[in-house]
Amino acid sequence: MNTRKLGRSGLTVAPLVLGTNVFGWTANEEMAFALLDRFADQGFNAVDTADVYSSWVPGHTGGESETIIGNWMKSRGTRDRMLIATKVGWEMGGEPGGLSKRYILKAVEESLRRLQTDYIDLYQAHKDDPDTDPDETLEAFARLIAQGKIRAIGASNYGAPRLKELIDASARLGLPRCESLQPLYNLYDRAAFEGELERLCLDQELGVIPYFSLAAGFLTGKYRSEADLEKSARGARTVKRYLNPRGLRILAALDQAAGRYRATPGQIAIAWLLARPSITAPIASATSLAQLDELLAATRITLDRDTIAALDAASAENPVSVG
Repeated sequence: MNTRKLGRSGLTVAPLVLGTNVFGWTANEEMAFALLDRFADQGFNAVDTADVYSSWVPGHTGGESETIIGNWMKSRGTRDRMLIATKVGWEMGGEPGGLSKRYILKAVEESLRRLQTDYIDLYQAHKDDPDTDPDETLEAFARLIAQGKIRAIGASNYGAPRLKELIDASARLGLPRCESLQPLYNLYDRAAFEGELERLCLDQELGVIPYFSLAAGFLTGKYRSEADLEKSARGARTVKRYLNPRGLRILAALDQAAGRYRATPGQIAIAWLLARPSITAPIASATSLAQLDELLAATRITLDRDTIAALDAASAENPVSVG
């Protein structure tokens, strides 16, 4: 398995990160165990979760995904083989969340307990907290690194100015720096990452592990009309916004590339991400072994320049008409 460096952290990840926001939601514990077994058996090592997963499900309070992962690692004895990434800062369980030192130091203990581990490999700020000074956030993370409770830190859902502020603060204070970014990024959702944010990640050698790599399943080609939105719990909730002329143009380009490579549209969408120099490993989730196998196979596809250019053109915000 070819692995990729995660920033300057010393951690390495296989070219696909398993997203687990579906654990305890559309994938029960039995299926989650089967998915994790297959994922690890195929040589992949990085699993992404968050303390807040899956608090949006009626009757849930958060922590369900971490709990399932912890149960799996304990039952399989796989902790030393896996790179566990989780996140802190989102509102959950009646707590306002945020990135204050008090909240981070409290939340990490709860994540460690649910994960049934002594350390977290990558602990990420789930979203920016404009009410907390980056110095305070970094000091909390630095304490946890010194205590051996986390190995590296990352950020999720940060814009370029605040991410740079976080990086600059670590240099000024002599504290461990942010080593990764987890942005929303896929063949459809390009604008927020490409540009200043991507340049910053490349300049600072940050690992980039984008979420929603398949646009909540839209890029698999599963949803092509309003009627298709009822096919899953995520359909009407998140996919509807992709059903427009640009989205359909992207699907057409994916279909064409898929035929050329004897692959599926979703595999091509993952391969497109892996071809981008700034991307370390996309995050994608699955609710069945067949879906997972398809995702893992995507990491073995290398797109040529013409295919990448065609996908870039199809997904451009303002396509140029020719002729």
